[in-house]
Amino acid sequence: MSHHVYAGPNLQLCAALAIALLWSSVAQSASISVQVTNSAGAPLADAVVYAEPESGELKFKAAHVAEIAQRKRQFIPLVTVVQAGTEISFPNYDTVKHHVYSFSPAKQFDLPLYSGKAAEPQLFDKVGTVVLGCNIHDKMIAYVQVVNTPYFGKTDASGKVKLEGVAPGKYRLKAWHFNLPPLNQVVTQGVDVSDGENAASFKLNVINKAPETSKSNSDY
Repeated sequence: MSHHVYAGPNLQLCAALAIALLWSSVAQSASISVQVTNSAGAPLADAVVYAEPESGELKFKAAHVAEIAQRKRQFIPLVTVVQAGTEISFPNYDTVKHHVYSFSPAKQFDLPLYSGKAAEPQLFDKVGTVVLGCNIHDKMIAYVQVVNTPYFGKTDASGKVKLEGVAPGKYRLKAWHFNLPPLNQVVTQGVDVSDGENAASFKLNVINKAPETSKSNSDY
């Protein structure tokens, strides 16, 4: 003998709301696939691309941590993009000590000679471009682009990046690259993002080359 369990109006209403919210989150999820090329039309890697809503409404990612490592007298990765309010740690995996610093207006700090793990992560809470260096090894250089939106990414070797989870609406789509003069220049275009996949492209007036560095000091 089977028993029928009656779902009262409150339970039915809750189920309907849950389904509606789930459908809404799926329907309103969009992405922007961006192709970035250089002045010659070749794919441009390590270009930072991010979308700022024209409404001014900003959301924040749950995780606000990142890492820039030091290996074989290099910063890895060369380019990092984070949302303002992110802490970045600078572990040193080399056998030699490094002295990490930045004089950039968006973030100034100084980590005296150390190996292993630095004393504490650095908080990047101001939007802008930050250039990192090492007082001991001048060839060591890296860049941090701090943005005020959770919709950001960095192009791969094919010059492509996909911004996921973007809410439909009007945005200012921006692109930055360390070889685009002046260093803090950002190229902007307007985009109207609809449900599903959206496409955009940038052609930046740069030539693919390694970052410029000065002669290295003697290694310690």
